[in-house]
Amino acid sequence: MSRFIEEFYNGNIDPQARSTKENKALQKQMEVLMNNKDLLTNALTDKPKKWFLDYVNAWGVANGESNLV
Repeated sequence: MSRFIEEFYNGNIDPQARSTKENKALQKQMEVLMNNKDLLTNALTDKPKKWFLDYVNAWGVANGESNLV
């Protein structure tokens, strides 16, 4: 138990972390999202790129906040 507390204190354990290793369907969709984000980020320029990245960041915040409820 003391080792757990030490690891948690040192930041080596994140109680909010979630694993997708067991959920292959979710893992596959996360790969699709990441690949398409990279493709769009590289393809877009200037304002459209900023709009897309603003959208991605806002979605990430909204999704994270909704998971806390």
